[in-house]
Amino acid sequence: MDTDTPSAQAPPKKEWTLEVDHELRLEVAKDNEVEVMIVDGQAEIFGTELVRNRRYLFGSGAKVAVFTWHGCVVEVTGELEVSYISGETPMVIYLNVHMAIEQMRQKVEKQNDSSIGPKVMICGPVNVGKSTLSRILLNYSVRMGRRPIFVDLDVGQGSISVPGTMGALLVERPADAEEGFSLQTPLVYNFGNASPADNMKLYNVLATQLADVVFKHFEHNEKAGVSGCIINTCGWVTGGGFKILMNIVQVFKVDVILVLDHERVYNDFKTNLGDLVQCVHLPKSGGVFERSQEQRRNARDEKIREYFYGGRTPLYPHVFDVKFDEVKLFKIGAPEVPDSCLPLGMEPEDSSMKAVPVAPSVALLHSLCAVSAAESPEDDLTKSNVVGFIVITNVDIESKMFTVLSPAPRPLPKEYLIVSDIKFMDLK
Repeated sequence: MDTDTPSAQAPPKKEWTLEVDHELRLEVAKDNEVEVMIVDGQAEIFGTELVRNRRYLFGSGAKVAVFTWHGCVVEVTGELEVSYISGETPMVIYLNVHMAIEQMRQKVEKQNDSSIGPKVMICGPVNVGKSTLSRILLNYSVRMGRRPIFVDLDVGQGSISVPGTMGALLVERPADAEEGFSLQTPLVYNFGNASPADNMKLYNVLATQLADVVFKHFEHNEKAGVSGCIINTCGWVTGGGFKILMNIVQVFKVDVILVLDHERVYNDFKTNLGDLVQCVHLPKSGGVFERSQEQRRNARDEKIREYFYGGRTPLYPHVFDVKFDEVKLFKIGAPEVPDSCLPLGMEPEDSSMKAVPVAPSVALLHSLCAVSAAESPEDDLTKSNVVGFIVITNVDIESKMFTVLSPAPRPLPKEYLIVSDIKFMDLK
């Protein structure tokens, strides 16, 4: 009698042979896991070398590109949505970019003064692979003994923390192929929205604040100073978005701009900056996946879920009650008063940078809140970095209590909470 049931069947397994400079592109099927193992030869995932005969696990919806410089054999176990080998990759171009950046570092090293290594900004519209290129360049730098700072200004996705934030991270070892870079001690600022367009003034102020801190770190850490930084940016590149990029160029004293797949933006930079900044137009990888608005929203939710519950390594968050009077809630940026409500001849006041007190109410349900490092409101809640995030999962007006989801046990480390416009439904 055959006792095999469909659920007991072994997952599909396939071996792929990759030639020199070829890439195996995989997308994991929904609600499945896939194991990837290098059986022979050498390969990497986004610049991270893979150990031969070690199994790498990728979860539902993961998009993986296994690239080889020398040829290899890859064994893949599990259900895949997409799987194919491509010989058309921009990896040789990306390696040449890395080598040019490395030569700039060597030049700074030889000067033996307090000069700072290359500050490289990556920009381009959404879905062109900016985060992936950042990861590749950072991994290649670290593999050559460098210690670059990764600056993530993409508030839409948030590689260093949760969406709605910008931050900086000293990269000391290559990213884990499954989980990415170690996020032990990042510096994070809360922007509170998924698009810079929601508060351009605040975005520029936080970018300037972050640049100041990064340059101070360069002064105190010689290795980081020589290595410079890789700056990942948002996908808004025209109109106000271009003005934001120009501000980043200015405050970070950018030396190199890498423009992915957008000739107009490349030409706009050339027109505005001339030869002051080295500007390079790069092709995007054919493996870059076009994401819809809904998929981007789901990716944001997944990133927040990962912050609390972990990825491959599970985390165990805490749920506890907080009395209304134990915390003080603020929102950055008050809504603008319509002109029709103002006295004749009065100009509306710019309140985009104001920390406005928020009264406890059911409207706060599912709000992602930043726990500010500020000691008092006078510390400037707008510019203070954050020590972590919580989600308000219940509001009990009668008992005057919030229930919160927190990565750490009670009590909250600080009393000032900045309410963001990003919501998260905890369905775990």
